[in-house]
Amino acid sequence: MRNAETVLGIVQEYGKRKLPLKNIYRLLYNPDLYLRAYARLYTNKGAMTQGTTNETVDGMTLEKINSIIEALRYERYRWQPVRRIYIPKKNGKKRPLGMPTWSDKLLQEVIRLILEAYYNVQFSDHSHGFRPVRGCHTALSEIKTAWTGTKWFIEGDIKGCFDNINHDKLMDILRENIQDNRFLRLIDGLLKAGYLEEWSYNRTISGTPQGGVLSPILSNIYMDRLDKYVEKVIVPTYNRKDKRRENPEYRKWYSRAHHLRNKGLKREAARARKQQLKLPQRDPDDPEYRRLRYVRYADDFLLGFAGPEGEAETIKEQLRAFLQEELKLEMSQEKTLITHAHTSAARFLGYEIAVQQDDTKIHPTRGRRCINGVIELRVSKDVVDSHCAKYQKHGKPIHKAEFQNESDFAIIQKYQWKYRGLVQYYALATNMGWLNRLHWYMRTSLLKTLAGKHKSTVSKLVHKYQAEVETWNGKMKCLEAKIEGKDGKVHVARFGGIPLRRQEKAVIRDLNPNFVVIPRNEVVKRLLRNVCELCGSKDHVQIHHVRKLSDLKKRGRKEKPLWMQIMIAMNRKTLAVCRYDHWAIHTGNPTKQPYNESGELESRMP
Repeated sequence: MRNAETVLGIVQEYGKRKLPLKNIYRLLYNPDLYLRAYARLYTNKGAMTQGTTNETVDGMTLEKINSIIEALRYERYRWQPVRRIYIPKKNGKKRPLGMPTWSDKLLQEVIRLILEAYYNVQFSDHSHGFRPVRGCHTALSEIKTAWTGTKWFIEGDIKGCFDNINHDKLMDILRENIQDNRFLRLIDGLLKAGYLEEWSYNRTISGTPQGGVLSPILSNIYMDRLDKYVEKVIVPTYNRKDKRRENPEYRKWYSRAHHLRNKGLKREAARARKQQLKLPQRDPDDPEYRRLRYVRYADDFLLGFAGPEGEAETIKEQLRAFLQEELKLEMSQEKTLITHAHTSAARFLGYEIAVQQDDTKIHPTRGRRCINGVIELRVSKDVVDSHCAKYQKHGKPIHKAEFQNESDFAIIQKYQWKYRGLVQYYALATNMGWLNRLHWYMRTSLLKTLAGKHKSTVSKLVHKYQAEVETWNGKMKCLEAKIEGKDGKVHVARFGGIPLRRQEKAVIRDLNPNFVVIPRNEVVKRLLRNVCELCGSKDHVQIHHVRKLSDLKKRGRKEKPLWMQIMIAMNRKTLAVCRYDHWAIHTGNPTKQPYNESGELESRMP
């Protein structure tokens, strides 16, 4: 049987050639695809989260894969309803999430691998959400580099996109390229599996289950229709002329400077040249020039338009009509805005996007204006304020009582994780210096937390932990704590020490990656070895999982069981164990070896 890389490579080649997929249901019989899916999923925190049953990734076996394949072979596999929970949104509302069972997650990941290999090479280059080697930074980088000269921003947001995807329309889109009714029935069954909320069953009439593994790729397949409509219908309609016409005022001053220079009047020519540089070379008000650009991330999209405001309103209405008539979706009126690029800033993916305009800014070597019409990415004031508010009270930094039971090393590390995440996300912003305010609040809050823990003062803690670190922008001050591990290595936790400077190369550049071959994961090799790592038995070997390795290292256990010692020594959250040892781990019974010389179980488990 072919391995997963070969199978997915063939599927991807079909996608490149835009050939229909036939008889792909039989690809679900390939165990190597499930092993690949398991290797991708087992590290996620959600793998240990229960759905509507008690099944989780813990106790994963080859027999489970074989049972799923057997059920699929005879079309007996049935999707379980998802367990619905709600998580809060920034606007005070709640977002529903579905928690599938582990077997459903595993099968969804296999289907996702197949669909992604086929459709990803066909998706628009302007789509960046839920795609390999793409993300928020690639979308923002495209805006930064290619949207010069934009006059209007059209901010698009779809109201409840994931919850309102029409099942019939989605299946029609899939049927255009997938000619396998068994595969389509399987996906249709997933969409209509329903959900349990407070242990009450509810049908799913529309939408893809958020929280499910397959939901992102299905939404991208659905929203690709919008991408194609914008690229093939709207953009060709509104794009006119390759260049704006030459500015007559610019040409007049250019000719005058040239004429004065030829006559030897250098001082007058310099003044004329200075006046020329204050003007754009191309006419910004060219009535015949139009340019429309588009980018999408998940259900948020942004268009940049160079043209009159009336046509921008028409484009917005065309998009609303297409979404409503063709995709059965509704644009959010409160979030879909038309913004003037020179006087206001659009909001997209947490950034403020505006167009720079400064006639006095002259390039030092080229001798011409260098920022007019160029896109600027900024971190907004309310983003900085909202994060500063988490570390202050009545305008002053406060300590975090929930961290005071942690070690100094762990406290500094946790503050740094949050700070570094924000700095790295806003690395494309021109005003990254605004994060200095957040750094001050977090640093003072950190020092007050340490001072409260040790019943000391902030100044003493500064003297104890302040250090210098070498960065790509020179030396910087930071707070630093060191501990020595059991292996003799010194581990360092730092807060700060990150230059707040814009990084244009902080994005992924390869927008069209080739198919990447990923070697077989270590946990898969251990599962296939079929040997218990506790007693050496080969009886029904399965993988024991824990949520966090740090839970095993907590103080309070004087004598840790053998299985804990092995997992800590291996520094792994997984352990390959036989059936009896796995039962013994969960029941707390001492692990022993009830096997004879041939490796058979001598006595049955209780």
